[in-house]
Amino acid sequence: MEQLPAPELPPWIAKEVPFTRYRVAVGDGLHMHVMETGRGRPVLMVHGNPTWGFLYRKVAMCLQGQGLRLIMPDLIGFGFSDKPRDFALHTIRNHSKWLGSLIDQLDLHEVILVCQDWGGALGTHPFTTRQNRLGGMVVLNTVLDAPSPGFKPTAFHRFSHLPLLSDFAFRVLPLPQAVLHLAQGDKSSIRGDIARAYRYPFRNIADRVAPLATARMAVDRMGHPSIPALEECAALSGSFDGPKAMVWGRRDPILARALKRTRALLGDPPLTETQAGHFLQEEVPEEIAAAVLDVNARLSRASAQAAQKQA
Repeated sequence: MEQLPAPELPPWIAKEVPFTRYRVAVGDGLHMHVMETGRGRPVLMVHGNPTWGFLYRKVAMCLQGQGLRLIMPDLIGFGFSDKPRDFALHTIRNHSKWLGSLIDQLDLHEVILVCQDWGGALGTHPFTTRQNRLGGMVVLNTVLDAPSPGFKPTAFHRFSHLPLLSDFAFRVLPLPQAVLHLAQGDKSSIRGDIARAYRYPFRNIADRVAPLATARMAVDRMGHPSIPALEECAALSGSFDGPKAMVWGRRDPILARALKRTRALLGDPPLTETQAGHFLQEEVPEEIAAAVLDVNARLSRASAQAAQKQA
């Protein structure tokens, strides 16, 4: 694998992410920006819309020195990864292909997947064809399956499908990165330079395709093109028998209500409920880190038992 130099960060962002950074070619002429720190079992932390690997910096700091390799990619279209301007490229299968390429090139095994928001489906789907590489799961506020008939999409996702109006709001204002704090339990958790760091990768209007395109990937009707891939994510999530854990923000105005549904799909794993909002990595990093360490310990015990049986 060829690692290319990462773009230089402004000093006020760089001081928040003192990690190794690089870019990797992941297909279709696109390059993915990755941050990582530590050595050991890989922990792949996948963000959603409209954030980037910066979202996991506090979790990574909590886990340093724990024998883990903490990997924080920016999904294509986000952060400092390439930002294609073709809306049609943003599908679950394409994002899965790109992230899957990174997983293969880094040759990751016994991966602990940590995922939130769209990072749930986009982080899970690559493992539908790489099940031997997945070791454990830590699931944060997300959805891992297709909705049932009669469901009601969130107001945010209904708005994202409105022509012209949503284009203006997402591309010009810009939403949602300008108002991330409104989705938090503690509104002060995304303020000042932290809020600015989330806006910075989208400072050019031409680069603001992914937030709207990804919002439109959310199912707003039966027959939506995302449904088959979401059904594949659900099949993997439900059948995966490795260690799992959940950490949930109950004050999330977007996905708090998905807790019961997601927990049932995952087979009722250990759950830590918090008063955090949607971007709970900013509010409860210690709780997320504790869940990662719990899954890692259970995975190590299982691996040791399997080795004893083979001896």
